Amino acid sequence: MSFYEAIILGLVQGIFMFVPVSSTAHLVVTQHLMIAQGSNMPAPESPAMILFDLVVHVGTLVSIAIIFWKSLSSLMRATVSETISQLRVPGQGVGVFTRLFLMGMLTVLVTGVLGLVFKRMFEMVFSAPQVLVFTLSLTAVLLFITDRLPKRPLGVKSIGPRIAIVIGVAQALALIPGISRSGITIIAGLFSGLKRRWAAEYSFLVAIPTIVAASLLQSLEVMRGAGLEGVGLGPMLVGFVVAAISGTVALKLVLMLLYKAQLKVFSVYLVALAAVIGFGVFDGII
Repeated sequence: MSFYEAIILGLVQGIFMFVPVSSTAHLVVTQHLMIAQGSNMPAPESPAMILFDLVVHVGTLVSIAIIFWKSLSSLMRATVSETISQLRVPGQGVGVFTRLFLMGMLTVLVTGVLGLVFKRMFEMVFSAPQVLVFTLSLTAVLLFITDRLPKRPLGVKSIGPRIAIVIGVAQALALIPGISRSGITIIAGLFSGLKRRWAAEYSFLVAIPTIVAASLLQSLEVMRGAGLEGVGLGPMLVGFVVAAISGTVALKLVLMLLYKAQLKVFSVYLVALAAVIGFGVFDGII
């Protein structure tokens, strides 16, 4: 992989990570197109390329930290404060922020268990781009329906085990290219009754431990196998930085459209992309 290719893939990840149109699907299609044009990078389904995808995903976590720094720092301070208070005065019950933290960990646990169980099946999809037609279309329909939902009633205090598990299952489905992680988790939150703000913030907050854990797991697999042959640490670092910068801009845009219930804009794009793939425009390339 060249530095130029790493920049392109970093931009693709940064732009599409938070736009609910599946950054993984766009990475897979872009990688196939580059290989068809003569690139020597590994195949999208190879361990090294999957690790690269995860590294640029980690890059976009920097974007989350920048945009949600106030919420993240408040959550951590309040959780620590509540924990200390509970240790000093046993029996006073779990605080709101501690409960939110625990529910986030439950979401990540559910995603992790399902991800490990179905890991090989999900990885096979990376080499079967025709599946994208179905998954992109499904995401488009769900986004369109989401904009038509009435005002949701539940706030952060209502996030309990049921909602945490539902979002965890949804996040696991996002391991399939074509299903947007941010899109499907926000959709799951909204259908569970969460207000738009909390559906979005919870989705992006649980992304941090989920993506970090997945990256560490894939790193171990790569170290046990063929290593980073065909990618290299330099391109990975470049992709990471580019994804972080472009992701910050994309996240601001998505939040603005989400709060205004305008996600259907992305539905049109997804349907068009699914049609392009379905009609065979990329046949022989992906």
